[in-house]
Amino acid sequence: MSHKVAMIGAGSIVFCKTLMSDIMATPALAGCEFALMSRTEPKLRRMEEFGRRMLADNGLPGSVRATLDRREAIRDADFVVVMLQIGGVEAFEFDYRIPLKYGVDQCVADSLGPGGVFRGLRTIPVLIDIAREMRELARPGAILLQYANPMAANCLALGKTAGVPFVGLCHGVQTTLDLIARYCGVPKEEISCTCGGINHMDWFLRLEHQGRDLYPELRELFEKPEYYKNEKVRGEVFRHFGYFMTESTGHLSEYVPWFRKNRKALDLYCDEPGFGGASGAYYDWCKTIGEKYAAHDALELESTTIEKRSVEYCSYILEAVATGRPFRFMGNVRNDGFIPNLPPGCCVEVPTFADDTGLHPTFVGELPPQCAALCLTNINSQILTAEAALNSDPERIVQAVAMDPLTSAVCTLAEVRQMCTEMLEAERRWLPNFEGRAIAPKPTIVIPPDCRPVEVPLDPALAIGKRFSTLVEQPTE
Repeated sequence: MSHKVAMIGAGSIVFCKTLMSDIMATPALAGCEFALMSRTEPKLRRMEEFGRRMLADNGLPGSVRATLDRREAIRDADFVVVMLQIGGVEAFEFDYRIPLKYGVDQCVADSLGPGGVFRGLRTIPVLIDIAREMRELARPGAILLQYANPMAANCLALGKTAGVPFVGLCHGVQTTLDLIARYCGVPKEEISCTCGGINHMDWFLRLEHQGRDLYPELRELFEKPEYYKNEKVRGEVFRHFGYFMTESTGHLSEYVPWFRKNRKALDLYCDEPGFGGASGAYYDWCKTIGEKYAAHDALELESTTIEKRSVEYCSYILEAVATGRPFRFMGNVRNDGFIPNLPPGCCVEVPTFADDTGLHPTFVGELPPQCAALCLTNINSQILTAEAALNSDPERIVQAVAMDPLTSAVCTLAEVRQMCTEMLEAERRWLPNFEGRAIAPKPTIVIPPDCRPVEVPLDPALAIGKRFSTLVEQPTE
C-alpha cells in the first residue's frame, strides 16, 4: 500500500533531500506519493525535479509533486513532515545581531535564548495551523513528524493544542553515540543506553557496552586535555553534573549561564571555530549557503544515487507504522508522567516506540536531581515562549527571554525589555498574531541624590527582635 507524505518546508536543501532519499531507500515504503510544499518557489521546483530524478535514476515507483498550497499538500496525507524556518535567513539575522548589541552572544540561536524565543514565536502559530488542517484534511490517524526548531517550545505548544498524533525528531542522541563510540573505541551498535531529559539536554542515564558500564572510562577520558578540548562545555558540565548529555559545546554554551557571559568565559570555553562555540556560527553558515545557492541550483551537482539510509528517524518511523514492526527512537513528546520530576505538559525527550498502532512514549522515571534542575532552567523559558505565541502576549515574550539562563547572566530586566521591543519591531512581518500589540515600556525610575527610603511601620508582633525576646522571656519548667 502506498502512502502520501506531505513535506512542509520542502525548500530545505538538507532535510528534504535527506528524508526523501531515506524513504525511497526503504522497500516497505515503495510507491510513496511525496507532496512537497514551500513558500519559496525556486527552491521548491528544484527539489521537485531532484526528487523525480531520484525515482527515475533508481528505477523506483512513486511520485513527487510540488505545491504552494499547504492544504493541498496535507489533503489525504498519511504523514506530515515539518521542516520549516519562518522568516529564513533574514529573520535569523535579527535573532542573532540584535541580542549581540546587548551582550548576548549566541553561537546557534535557534533553540533557546532570544533567538530561540523569537524563532518559536514565528513558528508555533504555523504549527498550530498545520495541526488544525491535518484534523480537517489528512487521513484519520495521520502523524505529524516535527523537525523545526526550537524543538521543545514548538512541541510544548503542540502538546497543548494539536489534537493529532505528533512527535518531535532530532538526531542528537544518534550523533552523540557516534562520539562516545569513537572515544571509547567500541562499535556504536554494541552500545546500550537509556536517555531522558529535554531536547538538546538529554542525559545518558545508562551507558553500557555488552553489560560493561562505560561511564568510568568516559569520565577518565574527559580528564585528559586532548579529549576535553574537543568538547569543553559539554565536558565541563559532565565533570560537574556527573552525566553526559546529547548537546555539543556550541549549542550547550547557549543554554547555561556559565560559558558565554563575558569575554573571559568565551575565550576559555568557546574558543574553537564554527560550531565549537564561535559567535554567530550557525547564522554565518546559513548566510553563506544562502548566498552561494541564490543564483545556482544547490542540487544540480548532487548525486541521485540512493544507498543506505541516514541516521534520521523519519523513514524508520514510517516503516514501523506501515509494517507493524516496532521501532525504538528518542521522541520529543508531551510529558504525561514520563519524567515525574519535570513539569507535566512540558516537552520531554524519551524512548518512544512506533508501530502500526501509532506512537508510544515510555516511562523513564525521575532524573537525577541536578540534571532535572538544569533542564528546568530551560523549560521555564520554553513554557513562557509557548504561552507568548499561543496567547499573542507581548509581556510573556519579555518574561521568556528574561528567564533564559544566558540572557539573565548578561542583561538587566530593563535591557531585556528594550531588546525584546527592538526584536519584536524588527520581526513584525513574520509575527502577524502580534499585529497591534506592543511591549509596554517601563521607564527608568530616577532616584534623586537626597531620596531616602520610605519608613514603613512594622507590626510589632512580626518583629524578629520582639518575637525572640518574648520567647527568651518565657519561663521554663
